[in-house]
Amino acid sequence: MVIKTLAELDGIRRACLIVREILERIRESIRPGISTYDIEEISVKIMERKKVIPAFKGYAGYPGNICVSVNEEVVHGIPRKDKVLKEGDIVSVDIGVIYNGFYGDCADTFPVGRISKEHKKLIEVTKKAFNIGIEQIKEGATTGDIGSAIQKFVEENGFSVVRAFAGHGIGRKLHEYPEVANFGEKGEGEILKEGMVLCVEPMVNEGTYEVKILEDGWTAITIDGKFSAHYENEVIVRKEKGEVLS
Repeated sequence: MVIKTLAELDGIRRACLIVREILERIRESIRPGISTYDIEEISVKIMERKKVIPAFKGYAGYPGNICVSVNEEVVHGIPRKDKVLKEGDIVSVDIGVIYNGFYGDCADTFPVGRISKEHKKLIEVTKKAFNIGIEQIKEGATTGDIGSAIQKFVEENGFSVVRAFAGHGIGRKLHEYPEVANFGEKGEGEILKEGMVLCVEPMVNEGTYEVKILEDGWTAITIDGKFSAHYENEVIVRKEKGEVLS
């Protein structure tokens, strides 16, 4: 468990502002006919201009600059020239940067053109699940409080939360203690302390929560082929509530 100093929190905050700016620029580019590799190239150019290091490139051998996951791809989709977006798709973009030694990490899911009502609801529920999860964050709460709130809301809306992946602490490393699952029981898990920084990231499936990894060793897809959405921001634990950074 890593409690951050004020100086460290300022560094993390700056990294988060950059990563959110990159994500918003990518949002503007999402349209039918663009490939996931085109999205990758946009991120590369902005990171070079901002003089930040891509946090994912080479991490545990990951080959991409960012993760771009389409439809049934849950997380860790590797950008490809032959993966072209079409009308009705949804695409999750997960971005990490290193700025002056601090990590920024966030994700969002975007519609490609006009999408179905069910998939629009999937994206909306995923983002709302994040907001409901962070309402639980304050000193003395637990990671189980966060996961329980997210799971309850998602399942009440007819979807499922992915259990194979979770949120995490972050700061001078991409993945720090503790793990922040999107399911669980209130009062269980790790106790939150003021100054901790967490990535809260609901991954919500249209069907079953079960996933499998493709032969590329990275891309996780839903086992039933139904769509999945992802939303992530960094949050500082404060005495009374969480402060969203990205």
